[in-house]
This record gives sequence, C-alpha cells and structure tokens, in this order.
Amino acid sequence: MTRIKKDLAKKDSEVDIIEIDMIETTIESIGNSESISETIDEQDEKSVDLAMYFFNRELSWIAFNKRVLSEGIDSRTSLLERAKFFAIFSTNLDEFFMVRVARVKKKFAEQMDIISDDGLNPEKQLQVIREALVPLVTMQHEFFENILRPELHNHGVKILDYKDIDKKHQRYLKTYFQDKLFAVLTPLAVDPAHPFPYISNLSLNLVVIVRDRETKEKNFARVKVPNVLPRFVKIPETDDHTFVPLEQVIAHNLDALFPGMEIVSYYPFRITRDAQLDIEEEEADDLISALQEELRKQKFGSVVRMEIASDIPPEIRKELIEQLGITEADVYDIPGLIGLGGLMAISFLPMPEHQDKPWKSVTHPRLKQGDEDGKNIFDVISEGDFLVHHPYQSFTTTVQRFIEDAANDDDVLAIKQTLYRTSGDSPIVHALIRAAENGKQVAVLVELKARFDEANNILWAKKLENAGVHVVYGFKNLKTHTKTALVVRQEGDRLVRYVHIGTGNYNPKTARFYSDLGIFSCNDNLGADLTDLFNYLTGYSRQRDYRKLLVAPVNMREKFLSLIHREIEHQKQGYPSYIIAKMNSLVDPEIISALYEASQVGVNIDLIIRGICCIRPKVKGLSDRIRVISVIGRFLEHSRIFYFSNGGEEQVYIGSADWMPRNLDARVEVITPVEEGSLIKELKQILEIILADNRQAWDLKADGTYIQRVPKDGEPEMSSQKHFMSQGRPEFA
Repeated sequence: MTRIKKDLAKKDSEVDIIEIDMIETTIESIGNSESISETIDEQDEKSVDLAMYFFNRELSWIAFNKRVLSEGIDSRTSLLERAKFFAIFSTNLDEFFMVRVARVKKKFAEQMDIISDDGLNPEKQLQVIREALVPLVTMQHEFFENILRPELHNHGVKILDYKDIDKKHQRYLKTYFQDKLFAVLTPLAVDPAHPFPYISNLSLNLVVIVRDRETKEKNFARVKVPNVLPRFVKIPETDDHTFVPLEQVIAHNLDALFPGMEIVSYYPFRITRDAQLDIEEEEADDLISALQEELRKQKFGSVVRMEIASDIPPEIRKELIEQLGITEADVYDIPGLIGLGGLMAISFLPMPEHQDKPWKSVTHPRLKQGDEDGKNIFDVISEGDFLVHHPYQSFTTTVQRFIEDAANDDDVLAIKQTLYRTSGDSPIVHALIRAAENGKQVAVLVELKARFDEANNILWAKKLENAGVHVVYGFKNLKTHTKTALVVRQEGDRLVRYVHIGTGNYNPKTARFYSDLGIFSCNDNLGADLTDLFNYLTGYSRQRDYRKLLVAPVNMREKFLSLIHREIEHQKQGYPSYIIAKMNSLVDPEIISALYEASQVGVNIDLIIRGICCIRPKVKGLSDRIRVISVIGRFLEHSRIFYFSNGGEEQVYIGSADWMPRNLDARVEVITPVEEGSLIKELKQILEIILADNRQAWDLKADGTYIQRVPKDGEPEMSSQKHFMSQGRPEFA
C-alpha cells in the first residue's frame, strides 16, 4: 500500500493528500476481492495500474464526442440533424484541442512530471489522445464523403466540388469571387524577403505553389479563406440547394491574385491554437484590464493542431510543420473537406421534412393558471415551491419573467443575481438595467472568466455598471459558476425573499436546447442562505455555515461525501440504500472512491453522465453495483440531480456543480435540497424516465466502451427527451 500512495502522489497537484488517503483506503478495501487482490499482489513492486480504477479524462471526453458523431451517423436521425451533429462533433473537437490538448502539451513542454488519475504522464497522454482521435476523425470524414454527402445530394442538398458544376455556374462563381472575395483576400508570399505569415486560430487557409512564367522558379504563398463569409457558397437559380466550398471558389480563381504566374497547385490547411487564458490574478490590479490584455495575447497562442489535405506533397507538409513550430504528431490528415463545422448552416436550411419537428416550449401549469386567476409570479411562488424543466417548459415565461417582473414591480426593493454566461442581446441584463433605473438595489456578479465568453461578459459588465448596477467580478483564483437569483420584496410590514436556483445559465438562447432544471421558492431558510451567499460574493464575508445550501468550495465536497457514506451505513444496517446522480461530468477521485466503497457494501448506484466519466463501472469486486449511462439527443443534457434514498426518507438535490475537482474546490457553486414531497416525486420520475431510455441512452462498460441501447423485441422505442416534450404537447409522443 505504501507504493500505491507514492504512485498516487505523483498525480496533478490539484489533488490533495486527503484524496490520496481516500483512494488508498478504498484500494485496501478492494484487496478483499480475490481477483483484485491478486492483481495488486502481482504489481507489488511495480507502479500501480491506476487505469484499473479510473478512466482517462481525455479519452472519456473523446468517447463522448464519438457518441455525438454517432447521432450524425445514425440513419434514424433526420437528415439535416445528422449534418448538425457532424458540425457539433467538429466544433467540440476544436475546443478540446484549444483547451484540453493545449494544457497537456504545456505540461509536456515544461517537463512537468504530472501523472493523471489513471497513471499517465503528459507524453503518454498526448500519445493516447492521438491514437484515439486519428481513426475517429478519419471515420467522420470518410462517412461524410461516402455516405452523408451523397444522401444530402439525393435529397436536394448538393455540396459540389467546383469541377463538378457547369460552365454557367462557374461564371456565376467567378463573378461572386470578383464582387465578394477579391478585395478581401490578401495573398502572402513566403520567401527570404517575406517571413512566414501569422496564421489565425481556426482559420482555413490555402498554401499555394506558383511558378514564375519567365524564370520558371517555384514560389510558396498563403491565402487565408475569410471566415466572415459563408463556408459554403450557394448557387442561385437552381431547383435545389446547391453549394460549393468557399476555398474551392478561391482556389479556382487564384490567377486573379497571382497575375502573370502559373498556379502549380494548392492545398487547404487549418490550424488550432492554444486558447487558454493565463491571468496572474494575484498580480492584477484591474481584472478587466488584465483579462482584456490576455484576450489580445490569446490569438498568438502556440499551434496545437494542423488539419491538412491528405494528398499534400511531403515537402510542403514538412515546410508547414517547420514554420508553425509543431511536430508530425500535431498533424491530422483529412480525406476530404476540412472544417466540417460549417455544416451547421446547412442544417438550418428551410427543409422541415428533413429536420426535427419545430419545438416551442410550454408555460408551466402553475404560472398559466396564475395568469388566468390574475396573479403575479410572486403570488404563485408564495403558494408553494415549484420546479421548471427547460426547454420543455418555457424559460421566457418563468426565469426571464421572474427578473423582468421584479424589475417593474413597485414592491421589489432589491435584485441580486449571478451571471456566468448570457446571450448576446440579453433580456435578463436589460431587465437588470431597467431595475436599477427604476431605483431598485441591484447587485450582479458577472463571471469574467467564463471560457470563450470573456469578451461578451466584459461588455455586459460595463453596461450594467454604467446603469448604476453594483457589479462584482468574483474571487481571485475562483470562478463563480452558481446559477442563483434573489428578489427582495416589501409585502405589508415584512420583507419576503424570492429565490431561483438553477442548473443552467441565465441565457434564453441556450435554454431552448439545453435540458436544465430550476426551483422557485420563498422558503425563509433558502432566502437567508442566498442573502449570506451574496454577501460572501460581494463583500468580505467568511460565511461557512448554511442552513440548507451546499456551497463550494465551502461545504459541498464534505456534504456529498457524507451523503454517500450515509447510504453505506444504511446498507450495512439493512435499510433501503440507493444513489442516482445525473450530471455533465464525473472526474473527482475522492467522490469516485466513495462510490466504489458504496458499491462494495451493496449500495445500488445509477449514474447519468452526459460527458466525461472517469469511474469504471461493473468491475467485479470494485463496482459491481454501479451502472453508468449517457444520453445524447436533440437537447444537451445539462441538469444536475442528486438522489439519495436515505433509508426511505428520500432526499434530492439540484444545482450547478458536477462531481469534478474544479467544481468542488475551484468554483463557487450552489446545490439546493428540494424538500417538498411532490417535487421530490417529480425529480425521481425524471430520473426514472431517463434511466428507461432505449433510444438516446448509451451504457458504459467496464472496458470503457459505450453501447447504444436499442429496444428489445416487442418493446416500444422510448426516448426520454421525446417523452418530456410530449407531456406538454402530445403531438411529440
């Protein structure tokens, strides 16, 4: 066991000694299993195979994105929705390289001997990431070229190569080039007098080889494909939707950019850069200024991937590798069109017969009845807590209305809210501004460090400040990820606090396709807890004790572990024990170890994990009673629900946190109990319906593979998302 602890201690410094001790204890208990103990005995003088206990985080994410791609491959998915899933797969992969791969590469470059939870150093992680991605990327592009592209063509969506269109339409594209492209393009020579140009992140480019007609000398040039124009150029006056890739329109008109030169060849390529922000918050006097400076630097991040045409000559390939400062391992050969994220625009073509049936969420029945009875939203909340389930129930008529009505209500004295991500033209922000203009006390925590939304959040923060809103930016070295809103209202001679605590962002756009939950309440204890929380967020409060809420990084980790251990004790004493947890990602070693311990004493555990899942289920003697499913469908599963049977006195929690070290230790998060009996029943039913899904659900096996569920013989197909849609609109049944 001493050797085990030494190996675990090599892991990322984010994992503290408490986690290591916890894992060691678990491994010692695992030793009671004959098969596991034999394995450990065999490795007594070797490094412990941590992969026995944890899946690699990066490989688990890749497995998630493979499930996304599978929805695009699945013929049961509507045709244009398949194109959408192909686009999502590509854009997901972009972010994975910009953040996760960039982080591992940085550790490798700095020779940091950091071991992942499954026992891999940075060099080995980069190797296994590439080994997993190369066949997956190849599969995506070959399937697109050989199956999806022809199927689109057969149904009137033709993505044609330039050489396959007739002369008439080639003339149209030549005119398009002259009118829309020529003045935008900048051919850049590469020679001793012209250094290799800067290549922007995620930009599609052409490397062009030209020959001087007089000297016969070959030269190397680069042309950037502008990303301000559509990825696919539509050809008008056709009976269908016909497109040509933008880079091919440029490539077949290169003579206009290089007059007098012979165009020998051209090849598309695309790069991805490190997009992490590295802010020294302890040294930053002004967080906004520091963040803006870092955003300016971000575009010059190191190159972490190059996608390149698979038929590019070796000498050009070598030149690009050298000029970009990368290695062969950073190069991904693409057999076909590069940059399939552009298929998102194709998925929105006006072809309803090849798309999901349009969805319009319904108004929550409590609010609908309240409107009929002439009640305002505060009257409805005061009659009892209620849950909202987006996008099945409208975000606009619930959460957005809550803030808008508060802004306009003469009896509302104060509004306090956290904003992690919001939409570009946010009605929530406009309502908060209006509330301040109406003389209400408005305090908003805007998390400036929300990845890829930093610039947008800076903009909104300044607008809020200019309107007189009290704006704070959170904590040094902590992100504020909680989704909470507090409204203080004067009712007679008393103040009443109304709260909303959710699992998703205050963003009406993403609320249309993210599956999330929220609770409305005027419970005194919840109101008092949120008051304390906002004092903690805006002032110098050291609040450690909360009446109801689980708050990270204050008490959440400790509370979740105690809830799991309580199930263990109930099982030992013969009382009902059962855990269901639904979240985006499960990574935290200490939580995973506690779940292993619970499984070993007989606690049944069902986990609904959309994305990264590092726990290894169904391993004899380790996790026999742990089952894991992932649901990938029309809506992005984003809600977090935690159910504990508690010996028959069921307890359920919802909130913003996944079981990841960053959520439990490095973010401000809130999880709230849901205590009203009918709401506990409602949440349990949601979980049971998801667990019964046999259309969009995937089962995780002990070897790390995911197997998609299919209905058994004679069993009807059951999609949990379609079921939730049909509850408000039967036509979706």
